[in-house]
Amino acid sequence: MTTKPAMFPHLFSPLTIRGARIRNRILSTGHDTVLPTDGTVNDALIAYHRARAQGGAGLIVTQVAGVHETARYTSHLLMATDDACIPGYRALAEAVHAEGATIFSQLFHPGREIMESADGLLAVAYAPSSVPNERFHVMPRALTLPLIAEIVAGYASAARRMWQAGLDGVEVVASHGYLPAQFLNPRVNLRMDGYGGDEVGRQRFLREVLRAIRTETDADFVVGLRISAGEREEDGLTAEEALAACIALQSDLDYVNVTTGTSATLGGAVHIAPPMAFAPGYVAPDAAAFKRALTLPVFVAGRINQPQEAEAILAAGQADMCGMTRALIADPEMPAKAARGAVDDIRACIGCNQACIGHFHKGLPVSCIQHPETGRELAYGRLTPAARRKRVMVVGAGPAGMKAAVTAAKRGHEVTLWEAAAQPGGQAALAQLLPRRAEFGGIVTNLMREVERAQVRLRRGVTVTEAVLREEAPEAVILATGAVPHLPDLPMDGGVQVVTAWQVLRGEVKVGARVVVADWRCDWIGPGVAETLAKAGSSVVLAVNGLHAGEVLPLYVRDDIAAALHRLRVEVRPYARLYGTAGETVFLQHTPSGEAMEVEGVDTLVLCLGHRPVDDLAEVAARLGIELHMAGDCLAPRTAEEAVFEGLKAGVAV
Repeated sequence: MTTKPAMFPHLFSPLTIRGARIRNRILSTGHDTVLPTDGTVNDALIAYHRARAQGGAGLIVTQVAGVHETARYTSHLLMATDDACIPGYRALAEAVHAEGATIFSQLFHPGREIMESADGLLAVAYAPSSVPNERFHVMPRALTLPLIAEIVAGYASAARRMWQAGLDGVEVVASHGYLPAQFLNPRVNLRMDGYGGDEVGRQRFLREVLRAIRTETDADFVVGLRISAGEREEDGLTAEEALAACIALQSDLDYVNVTTGTSATLGGAVHIAPPMAFAPGYVAPDAAAFKRALTLPVFVAGRINQPQEAEAILAAGQADMCGMTRALIADPEMPAKAARGAVDDIRACIGCNQACIGHFHKGLPVSCIQHPETGRELAYGRLTPAARRKRVMVVGAGPAGMKAAVTAAKRGHEVTLWEAAAQPGGQAALAQLLPRRAEFGGIVTNLMREVERAQVRLRRGVTVTEAVLREEAPEAVILATGAVPHLPDLPMDGGVQVVTAWQVLRGEVKVGARVVVADWRCDWIGPGVAETLAKAGSSVVLAVNGLHAGEVLPLYVRDDIAAALHRLRVEVRPYARLYGTAGETVFLQHTPSGEAMEVEGVDTLVLCLGHRPVDDLAEVAARLGIELHMAGDCLAPRTAEEAVFEGLKAGVAV
């Protein structure tokens, strides 16, 4: 018998759909992991999903599986077009079932939404009609009737392979403007044959797909549909059109999985993995409309990162199951912790998008800046106990130092964590002060909880010097002392106030009415400072030494920032290298041409020009003969992702 934990009775209620009994309402939605290397399920992917099943997830929907050769939207797509895929999927299903979870696979064709190909050549894309994609600049070919029939048969044979492999069901992806949604959308489907012309014709493709799948599987096999409740774009599928399709097709479906947005445009694509600027559970009201109109179970996803958020959505009757994918990426054990009421121990996702969807857009395996073990389960899934217990001093309680301290303590070492400031957190404590990035501070909260649970001794407000090292005499030192702002030697005559981003965020300076933010890093600091000052009433020029603001950021974070800066009328100047100041003028250099650019009448210049490492203790430790490891910005200034991962590696190495 399944019990319902008192804190979350709805979340931990089982749900039966056709032949599948799902132990709770926590869903890991389909998401590309980039873990497979040859288009088939491998050990890394199995270990990844096993970890989430072991942590208590109810339902795992695996990443998209291509149903036809024309479905290859990336070079690392899993394919279900040949029986050779069956053994891998069987091993995956057995691993997930062994941990008590249910498993479905997404079935996929992107239509015109082609990102890239394996050999670098532009692929031929197919869609209902030759209507271009804006985001990837793809002009597709209109599908012929024989090719439509091939693709429908491809969905059916792919489902049959999943059924033979022992999966519990499949989910047809009609969300985010992919091929089935393109057929449903009258602004994309301009056909006048049997697959267009009116609502019934536009629904025909999806109806044929669903019925073909049913003929190739058995009565217990679950067939669901993922669809956007409106693509949030001018020419996108509307919520009304999506709902009408679900109502018309519900006799062929077992559930509907509601999301929002589209892959087709930059504005719509933000909703594929909405950053922390979006409110938790913001898609739930859309799902509620579907639930009221349908007799089927309705799933929902969209920034549901905490069990209390999911419980509230379920209790309100807005949905029957909650997609908590990034929550499970950040903490695979989140369901088990929630079930026993240990909510303070949950490593909450902060919505940064850096190592999850950010890695996908770079063609790299999934991970998490807070939990680098994600995607690296085969290498770091289990910590090896230390061969000998050592007295370990970790210097610096930023993300790198906290992760190092926790890891070393878990391995059996006696660890003391030293921090010069009154509060731990390092630069993460500054990052949370930027607009719409308060959630970033969660990385500090989460790591501090892990420090407490690992019983690491924390010394605050103490600067570690050579004298302290001699007095403490540790057997090993992990240096995680971070970095400070880089201040270049540029010609400046004092006519313009020059300050750092750190000073602005700490409220240490008064900034004038006309501001230039010099952004060398092209990350979130420069745009965040620009947004802060624009909201405070300053006229702001953001001078970016790169192609555009947020160039190095995950795509959806970057695009959300671009929207905010545009609304605030921040002037963004790309290709702009800071040259110096004279009087009230800031001089810039256009990097490709070398020509001068000027901004006149400037009160304040804010420097976001990177950081330099604070690594003085490295030489001291080496001179004293102490075993030394380094992690994070003291090694080389980068991001929180590198800091936490290097903290993990240092804790493993010590």
